[in-house]
Amino acid sequence: MRTTTINLLPWREARRKKRQQEFAMLLILAAILGGLIWFVWQGAVQGSVNSQSIRNQHIQKQIAELNQQIREIDELEQRRSELVERMRVIQELQGTRPTIVYVFDELVRTLPDGVYYTSVKRAGDLYTINGVAESNNRISRLMRNLGDSVWFGEPTLISVMAVDSTSQANRFVLTVSQSAPKAEGDEKQ
Repeated sequence: MRTTTINLLPWREARRKKRQQEFAMLLILAAILGGLIWFVWQGAVQGSVNSQSIRNQHIQKQIAELNQQIREIDELEQRRSELVERMRVIQELQGTRPTIVYVFDELVRTLPDGVYYTSVKRAGDLYTINGVAESNNRISRLMRNLGDSVWFGEPTLISVMAVDSTSQANRFVLTVSQSAPKAEGDEKQ
């Protein structure tokens, strides 16, 4: 004999309950998976930010080192220009060293009888000569001699004063500029 079994349990409710449990499990699984993806993504973003921060720090460090090197290069260029300027001044002094000998020799050669210098001062290429002359004619002769000299040019009389009332001697102050003598090739042109 066959017995029929009738399931009195509400099978639809059991199936609904089972589906709800599966849905809850899938929902929990999706939430866990979403949380896991979020944590992985957050970690990747934070890793990228940290990596970029490290690169930025490295770049800042390199920039600071380059700025220091630029300052050192600027200091070296300044020292170099100072040394070049010193060398130029030394070369000029070496080149004009014999000139002062010629200038003093010319001062003596242009000095007429009856005139003597009390002081000679130089400021650049301008000489200020103080002296005493027996007469005004001797001062004129000195100025002509200086004007005709190859080492001097443009004599200018600043002042003439009598030494005392009993003599014809005069104190004078004149200026004269130094000029370089022209080479023979320059004179012909």
